[in-house]
Amino acid sequence: MEHHNFKWFKWFLFSAFFRLALSYQDGFLSLTCGGTTNYVDSSNIPWTPDTNYVSTGNITTVTFPEGTSSTQLPVRFFPDSSKRKCYRLPIQNTSSLVLIRTKFVYKNYDGLKTQPIFSISIGTATVTTINLTSFDPWIEEFVWPANKEVLPLCFHSIVGVPVISSLELRPLPEGAYGGAFGDSVGMLLRKSYRINCGYSDGSLRYPLDEYDRIWDADEDFSPYHVSSSFDIQSNFNISNIKENPPTPVLQTARVLARQNNLIYKLPLNNNNRGDYYIVLYFAGILPVSPTFDVLINGEVVQSNYTVSRWEADMLYFNVKRIDQLNITLKTIKYYPLVNALEVYEILDIPLESSSTTVSALQVIQDSTGLDLGWQDDPCSPIPWEHIDCEGNLVTSLKLFDVNLRTISPTFGDLLDLKTLDLHNTSLAGEIQNLGGLLHLEKLNLSFNKITSFGSDLEDLINIQVLDLQNNSLQGTVPESLGELNDLHLLNLENNKLQGPLPQTLNRENLQIRASGNQCLSFTLTCTELSRNPSLQVPQVTIFTPKKHKNSHIAILLGALGATVITLFVITFSILLYTKRNKSKNTYKPRSEMDMSAWNSAKIFTYKEIKTTTNNFKEPIGRGSFGCVYVGKLRDGKLVAVKVRFDKTQMGADSFINEVSLLSQIRHQNLVTMEGFCCESKQQILVYEYLSGGSLADNLYGAKSKKLTLSWVRRLKIAVDAAKGLDYLHNGNDLRIIHRDVKSSNILLDKDMNAKVCDFGLSKQVTQPDASHVTTIVKGTAGYLDPEYYISQQLTEKSDVYSFGVVLLELICGREPLTHSGSPDSFNLVLWAKPYLQANAFEIVDDNIKGTFDAESMRRASLIACRSVERDALRRPTISQVLAELKEAYSIQLAYLASSDLVN
Repeated sequence: MEHHNFKWFKWFLFSAFFRLALSYQDGFLSLTCGGTTNYVDSSNIPWTPDTNYVSTGNITTVTFPEGTSSTQLPVRFFPDSSKRKCYRLPIQNTSSLVLIRTKFVYKNYDGLKTQPIFSISIGTATVTTINLTSFDPWIEEFVWPANKEVLPLCFHSIVGVPVISSLELRPLPEGAYGGAFGDSVGMLLRKSYRINCGYSDGSLRYPLDEYDRIWDADEDFSPYHVSSSFDIQSNFNISNIKENPPTPVLQTARVLARQNNLIYKLPLNNNNRGDYYIVLYFAGILPVSPTFDVLINGEVVQSNYTVSRWEADMLYFNVKRIDQLNITLKTIKYYPLVNALEVYEILDIPLESSSTTVSALQVIQDSTGLDLGWQDDPCSPIPWEHIDCEGNLVTSLKLFDVNLRTISPTFGDLLDLKTLDLHNTSLAGEIQNLGGLLHLEKLNLSFNKITSFGSDLEDLINIQVLDLQNNSLQGTVPESLGELNDLHLLNLENNKLQGPLPQTLNRENLQIRASGNQCLSFTLTCTELSRNPSLQVPQVTIFTPKKHKNSHIAILLGALGATVITLFVITFSILLYTKRNKSKNTYKPRSEMDMSAWNSAKIFTYKEIKTTTNNFKEPIGRGSFGCVYVGKLRDGKLVAVKVRFDKTQMGADSFINEVSLLSQIRHQNLVTMEGFCCESKQQILVYEYLSGGSLADNLYGAKSKKLTLSWVRRLKIAVDAAKGLDYLHNGNDLRIIHRDVKSSNILLDKDMNAKVCDFGLSKQVTQPDASHVTTIVKGTAGYLDPEYYISQQLTEKSDVYSFGVVLLELICGREPLTHSGSPDSFNLVLWAKPYLQANAFEIVDDNIKGTFDAESMRRASLIACRSVERDALRRPTISQVLAELKEAYSIQLAYLASSDLVN
């Protein structure tokens, strides 16, 4: 009978163990790199080939020794240096940590006896260098803050061909290793040591460690170790250890048998000093409670620490700038012990480039019809081809010898560009969509078919080199180019320009190249050139001081010339002064006349603005028209201060237009203008400050509040924004088209009420019966109305399209353009529309699934789909959109009330 019961007991234990082995495989991803078949290993972990997670590389096998025999092990290697060598790994739970383990094996698979050296990057971080001449195989482990759904892991060749054998992902306990991360996601951990102290019989991992961490044996160390003889799990309190170390690890300890210090000397294979995170685990498995000091590299980091009986606990330490590690437990009472330890190197994760920049570059890549290999982040770990960066800012784009045909509005989203080279890209027509690139210093549009300067160049206030040679530019050179004070090289060679060059370009520090045009000169008119064909247009005009020979003739001629020149300069100066004074006199009354109508908005002095913003100390945003700073008025009220970058007359006109519009607009769902400043060439707008941030911040930001945006709250935000747009379109006589509706231009106050902001690109329909406004295309990639983009005819339906994209963002919880997942999901409109039209709600944001009424979602989805119809005539008006959203909102409120889920 006892034997029978024992058999059942053993069966029960086996069943429990088997269920345990199965239950913790959720979230496990185990890839055999280069493998072709699925299999389950001896720990009951399923392995799968890597073909669905990598698109490059070749596969082979290596002979790998196992004891007295050998086995064939598949590997993947990457011989093609022209392609990115990357895995794209899905992360199931982006609110926790994930362990990434990689194994690299060479074993002379290619017969060349040339062990490769290569670096690894995860996301934007270069995490380590693999040198298979030192160890073969080589295993690395990393702890990564899982803050995105797809994680790129890439290899970068140094010597030879990168090779990999296996790749594993394991979810880690929630809240684990918090002492290293805190609230930051800007770092990762690289494992140096994970030691099962006091245990010398091999490594321990899954299923004993449910997270499949590998705990290495303490066999390299000689001090006495002890094992417990009772069940820790039922007798010990380990609930306060979020790392959740496995019970078998806590059942052994390294302990000294006599009064002495316990020391671990752990080499750090690091050429440079680094920062490290150290975790020590303690369990009271002895019949006494030892007390000791903890020292790291000779410094006390924890004094009088006591290990209590029947309890388990841990200590963690952050140690900076070390290249060696000595952990000492200094005896105070009884025998110091430690049950386990982990040591991690702390690595920084470089900031990602802005999503706007990445989306814009992806759209530009698509427009070339080429695969430029632009994936993931453009700056880190290494810049994309054709791109240079400063930190996480894309500052240079050199894209030439491709067929662009036109400069699309997407280029205007690359706000940090300093260099743009688009020579020989089949550009035609006028130069456009570059006015927002206010940091641009070098612009090369040579060897194209451009016919007109356009108006955008005059906004490039920092431009230094402008190369327009070998185009088809016609007419005269615009005066506004002379107001670009930093310009020192202007190349206009081989165009069809004629007429006098503006005198504003006639300065010492500016080199002008003008050969190959019909008639282009500072001093001669076309009529004079035609009368005297022997006169040549200057090949290169460089204004620098010239030295003259010291002769009497030269002196006399010089004196005569100087007299003539002086008289000419005086005459010219008088004329120029008169012209400028006249211009000022004509401009000033206009400004005063306009300002007299702005009684509702306060006029700030520039000195007041500097005081309000604490000398522009705290920037909170940036757009194509300027930087936005937080400020505080004298009465304590917070404001958002937008400072325009451009100082040109075109900019001034845009500024006056914006102030004129904003001063006439008052609506509860539109951001209110508090005042403005227009002095000393400063153009500044002061808005009310909304503490809730933008809708984009709340959906996707680093401090995301996505979980707080329930479906009913999202509908309320949509209704508020639609009310604001409806007022612009229909609420007054102005008929204003916003022209840049997007989630980042919808701001939230502390109560999550939404207001539409940023009318810097807005366009007023001046004629009541006009059906559209013909204008240069402006807007943001992903939100831009395709019909407007093609026809350049702007209507209220263009705003409706952009707002429809915002509705899809609210429904799906993802950005308009993304390059994670399959190519057919890159564009939100093209991906989501077929699902939502079929009432297939599986693409709804996971954070609101199970919380919405189906009819409410159906109404919102259908009006969103109608709003993004390619044909503008099939789109509803904003008033119709608002009516449907109100109905969806009412249905959801009723659903919540009946379910007692309103809050």
